[in-house]
Amino acid sequence: MSTIAIVYHSGYGHTKALAEAVAKGAQAVAGAKAALVPVAEAEARQAELDGADAIIFGSPTYMGGVSADFAKFKDWTSKRWLDGAWRNKLAAGFTASASWSGDKHNTLYQFVTLAMQHGMVWVGLGLPGGYNHSKGSAEDLNRVGASIGAMAQANADQGVEGIAASDFRTMEALGKRVAEAALRWREEPLAKAA
Repeated sequence: MSTIAIVYHSGYGHTKALAEAVAKGAQAVAGAKAALVPVAEAEARQAELDGADAIIFGSPTYMGGVSADFAKFKDWTSKRWLDGAWRNKLAAGFTASASWSGDKHNTLYQFVTLAMQHGMVWVGLGLPGGYNHSKGSAEDLNRVGASIGAMAQANADQGVEGIAASDFRTMEALGKRVAEAALRWREEPLAKAA
């Protein structure tokens, strides 16, 4: 069994709904299980994070970066860094903002940097950009066009119902990709190296 922890902060419910879609995708892979870990619970669930094969980070993009609550979690992880607790785990990330761009890449880069500081191995989305040609549509997977992680666009004046179905499917694809990678990674000797 491979375990994927999805650590997220959600200010208005959008990121939580996306985290649930990531978990759904991961759990669709035979031999994988996913656990949702709100950042407020991360310290209490440290052993669960330390025992996971992969950690997927999720935060809304506020003012061009991770939310303050996610930043607090990020700073807390320095305790895990001191112990090398997350070294050689797989990592991935997802984010959402109201604007189509919203500087979401900055949030994903913060996740990548966090993972690299911990000695983790990053797993990108692995999907081509969608909705970027005359035959494309808002129903395309990866309609926002990310590669290093998954992105969603959610209107500021709507709740979860304002998130496109294709964004949920993109999040599921990320969860599935990480779960499949985690199962393969468990078989590799480096995954057990210190």
